[in-house]
Amino acid sequence: MPRFDNRLTAELPGDTNLDKRPRQVHGALWSPVSPTPVSAPRLLCWSPGVAAALGLSAQEMQSPQWLAALSGNGLQPGMFTYATCYGGHQFGTWAGQLGDGRAIFLGEAVNGDGQRFELQLKGAGPTPYSRRADGRAVLRSSIREFLCSEAMHHLGVPTTRALSLVVTGEAVVRDMFYDGHPTEEPGAIVCRVAPSFTRFGHFELPAARDDVPLLNRLIEFTLSRDFPEIVADTAPEERLARWFTEICERTARLMVHWMRVGFVHGVMNTDNLSILGLTIDYGPYGWIDNFDPAWTPNTTDAQGRRYCFGRQPAVARWNLERLAESLAVVVPDHASLEAGLAQYNAVYSREFQHALAAKFGFTAWRDEDAQLVEDCFDLLQAAEVDRTRFFRGLAAVEPQRPSNAALTNAFYDSAKRDAHATAMNAWLARWAERVRADREPARQRQTRMNAVNPCYVLRNYLAQEAIDLAEQGDPSRIGELLDVLRQPYVEQHGKEHFAEKRPDWARQRPGCSMLSCSS
Repeated sequence: MPRFDNRLTAELPGDTNLDKRPRQVHGALWSPVSPTPVSAPRLLCWSPGVAAALGLSAQEMQSPQWLAALSGNGLQPGMFTYATCYGGHQFGTWAGQLGDGRAIFLGEAVNGDGQRFELQLKGAGPTPYSRRADGRAVLRSSIREFLCSEAMHHLGVPTTRALSLVVTGEAVVRDMFYDGHPTEEPGAIVCRVAPSFTRFGHFELPAARDDVPLLNRLIEFTLSRDFPEIVADTAPEERLARWFTEICERTARLMVHWMRVGFVHGVMNTDNLSILGLTIDYGPYGWIDNFDPAWTPNTTDAQGRRYCFGRQPAVARWNLERLAESLAVVVPDHASLEAGLAQYNAVYSREFQHALAAKFGFTAWRDEDAQLVEDCFDLLQAAEVDRTRFFRGLAAVEPQRPSNAALTNAFYDSAKRDAHATAMNAWLARWAERVRADREPARQRQTRMNAVNPCYVLRNYLAQEAIDLAEQGDPSRIGELLDVLRQPYVEQHGKEHFAEKRPDWARQRPGCSMLSCSS
């Protein structure tokens, strides 16, 4: 059982107004707010790994007391509930105050090893930051958040985690695509867990309001709690510069991971980027199926494609620039902020090259590899090839006798496969020559490639199949998927269907290729 010390609410100024109605909150970084109770909560599934990290046993997780806490119907000793205040740029435009509109913290837990975790209920009812919304979440979006949080962790991608998924027994009205067709859907609550849920937008809002004292207090608290190594080892005049550089480097590494596994976040607003470099807020996300750098799963972004797969590294840099502008209010040396942004570029470039070398089976990156890699991605797009299955299949290609036989099941269109067969074989010959030059044993190279190229990812159609069954009263697929995704790089006997490329029925189906911010 973890203990709760709730440093944020103890050390940072809070809202004195207890009114839950939407309003502007000034001079405070959080508002006390209680979850809205639900009528018939039921624990649908939970993560043993997250529970163990918190020091919770299986018996505790399935107890009435913890069900009450995880549904917003009661509290465990030491818990204190609140929502935080932040702003953000949404689709490139300053949106002003946003805040936790449907997320309510249960407090900060410290486990037996001294590790700190914030626990947060998503879908637990309205807060002062809900604007015109009800603060609830539907089952489909909650399943997607629960599964993806855990899938990303096991892929080795920095992420928030998910402790539990609770169905509420109550209906929630949602218009999935905001097109005038609202329907009732089953409600649910996810308990999210992270060392910190602090976002770029937490710093943007006080800076935009010229509330320098509040901004300084937040910075000092964040340094003390979340970056203690900087406080301990750095001279005061250098701390902010080093801290911002650290944020830039973590964000760069996060982008490398997203691009490595083919993940598309879908809504990279500044309020959805973590200062710890974690993937945060799983909404209209997706994995690249047929390779297309312009693809976005977010129908809201279908026209501008601001947050499409290929633009994610540039958008992250843009978001960091907005954070730098906010910090410039209190950082006298603006050159140090520019140095942090330059470090973002350097870290991303260097580590993305390392990631590409590993994906393609090279022992190290060479400058001349850039053309080979670019030609490969051009070919994948033209021939409509599944990105995940291609790289898994590439590991099985024999460099002494290269052929596209191991890649046959990666193509979505047999006519395009045949039309590009000559080009694919020519590229494979070039790749084989490059791989042979490393003089690495074939088995060793294949093992290395399979360790970085997943066999299983949470494709949207897999999540949707789990949703369809759960809405019919059968949650078994959620647990089955969770088990498979815990070992994404290992081929699992009897689980081959979870590695299949997107079926034709999912190409245009809502929830698979068509998603919104309510997904």
